[in-house]
Amino acid sequence: MTTADTKITHPPGRLPLPDPPERESDEKMSTVDHLHQPGNTHHLLRHFGNPDTTLVTAERFITMMPERRLPSGHTRRVPDLLIAFDVDPELYQADNGYIVQAQGKSPDFVLEVASRSTGNEDTGPKRDDYAALGILEYWRFDPTGEFHGTKLAGDRLVDGMYQPVLIDELTDGSLQGYSAALNLILRWEQGQLGWYDPETEQHIATFDTERERRIAAEARAEAAEARIRELEQRLQQRDS
Repeated sequence: MTTADTKITHPPGRLPLPDPPERESDEKMSTVDHLHQPGNTHHLLRHFGNPDTTLVTAERFITMMPERRLPSGHTRRVPDLLIAFDVDPELYQADNGYIVQAQGKSPDFVLEVASRSTGNEDTGPKRDDYAALGILEYWRFDPTGEFHGTKLAGDRLVDGMYQPVLIDELTDGSLQGYSAALNLILRWEQGQLGWYDPETEQHIATFDTERERRIAAEARAEAAEARIRELEQRLQQRDS
């Protein structure tokens, strides 16, 4: 891992990856609505901690080096969400993307959010490409089930091939599956994507829950101060 005083330099002949091309508007809105606007990338990074060695990121290329053709014929992919542990986020920034050989390992997790323009790609060619890139888990989330053919799906890499993750249906109609890579439960609930701790069965901390906890803590502190003042007043009255 690099330090703040270390300048990252690329090996001779290796340049940062280019920016990905502009996405279709429906694809962009899908990721904004279900990942970025709800703050999922921020919540996940806070949940995992260790920002110096953990990547929770999106919308930059992932590739091998030297670049080689993947099963689809592409050399690079751009996942909607990428999570990798025990890597170098500064190198990711310097490379302008995720180069598997530079990081020394494949990402642990990628996720695609369904859109009309990418639905078929997500369930077919991307699945083969992510397996070829050695990504441990590949998940797909579809708010309606219209574009992926299912609302929630996950695959785990076993001997170089993806095997489906078991998806359970809850009594309220929600769908959920366990990500061993993240040690989290992914849940489709009323068209939204949720991330749950399997031990507490509670959603990971969000902006709303953090605000609620802060308000509750302030209320408890104020109540404690009020009790102390009341006790002091009683003592003064007794001694007077």
